[in-house]
Amino acid sequence: MNHHKIRIAVIGLLLTVFLGFCPGYSGAEEIEFASSPNPVGSGARALGMGGAFIAVADDATAASWNPAGLIQLETPEISVVGNWFSRSEDNDFGYQPQANGIQRVDETSLNYFSAAYPFTLFNHNMIVSLNYQDLYDFTRDWDFLFIHEGGYYAEHQIDYTQDGGLAALGLAYAVQITPKISLGVTCNIWDDDLLPSNWTQKLKYEGPGNLFGVIPTYETYYKKDDYSFSGTNFNIGFLWNITGKITIGGVFKTPFEADIDHDIKLDNRIINTNTGGDMWVAHTRESHHESLDMPMSYGLGIAYRHSDQLTLSFDLYRTHWDDMIYEDYQGVKTSAISGVEESESGIDPTIQARFGVEYLLIKPKYVIPLRAGLFYDPAPAENGKDEYYGFTLGTGCSRKRFAFDIAYQFRYGSNVGADIYKGGDLSQDVEEHNIYTSLIVYF
Repeated sequence: MNHHKIRIAVIGLLLTVFLGFCPGYSGAEEIEFASSPNPVGSGARALGMGGAFIAVADDATAASWNPAGLIQLETPEISVVGNWFSRSEDNDFGYQPQANGIQRVDETSLNYFSAAYPFTLFNHNMIVSLNYQDLYDFTRDWDFLFIHEGGYYAEHQIDYTQDGGLAALGLAYAVQITPKISLGVTCNIWDDDLLPSNWTQKLKYEGPGNLFGVIPTYETYYKKDDYSFSGTNFNIGFLWNITGKITIGGVFKTPFEADIDHDIKLDNRIINTNTGGDMWVAHTRESHHESLDMPMSYGLGIAYRHSDQLTLSFDLYRTHWDDMIYEDYQGVKTSAISGVEESESGIDPTIQARFGVEYLLIKPKYVIPLRAGLFYDPAPAENGKDEYYGFTLGTGCSRKRFAFDIAYQFRYGSNVGADIYKGGDLSQDVEEHNIYTSLIVYF
């Protein structure tokens, strides 16, 4: 066999290997959500109640849950929310047992910041607020050994990382239409030139191999994809205090088309270790303008205020992930969740269910809240969904001009994540731990 034929064989085999084992790569673009992909709001108080906050929404984080709830703020206030999370993914690669094991990632971030100012105009109570929210996190870090057997035998140590996420600047307004009904809207500006709305995927591997059992090889591979995201959408909400004890709230988050700037860097080299000569060398530098359709979502919540001390709340929330479509620079449209072509994708909408309770220990000079919640938080997947569940606990202290809250959230999923690995037979058991802290200053 001459060198030209060997090179063709190597190229074909390597493409098969590459498309088969790369995490998150299927030959099409997809978005790898590390944390929950479902669009929820922010704040330690809300999340301490399991995220069942659409019909409560009575602090500055309401702009992210239900902007109509902002009307309940009586004085100007500033709020800031921090987040620490830890996630473990116990991976089972099926026919690649040497790659099995637990992959972990830990991170801290600024989750939310807002400034709100209430006022009266034309005999109606109104409020405006400026808000920053870190909405989606894409962080993932995998390191494992992959063995490919067949005509091209290779042992590759895989190092795969994904960093970044999506954040938005929100401009919110709410008005009290009647003493019992208020309406609100938040304009979310997603712009990587304004706030960090980008992510990076890096795949590195290297290791020895053997072609047809006669030619020893060594391969190095590095691929980096940088994505920059920009777009605009709206959260539109209402709040209706029906009886003084029962409140209903609703929110609709509009779909939108985001602009994606995609930069690609690839370096790949295979050498014949007998001769030291190159068998394959590839260098790619490309930049493309692409687009991503972000899905609409909407939720309905009910809150029951039994007394000044006890509040119960329940939310249902639906997201149309089947409409989340990535269009590359060649006009090819695929599901951004799984990378499957749009015409063949079986992604369905998901429905969250969240329940929360808050009990206040009211003292003469301060208030101590006790909070808890349960939630069902499925993630989209091909031909079904990945089932996630969780619970939350929260507390804090309010006194005069300050309120401090802290919440712990545990989220877990068993036998999930098959769409991440297109080589087939991946199963994950995922555990996530989140701690949120909020500080509100009243003026």
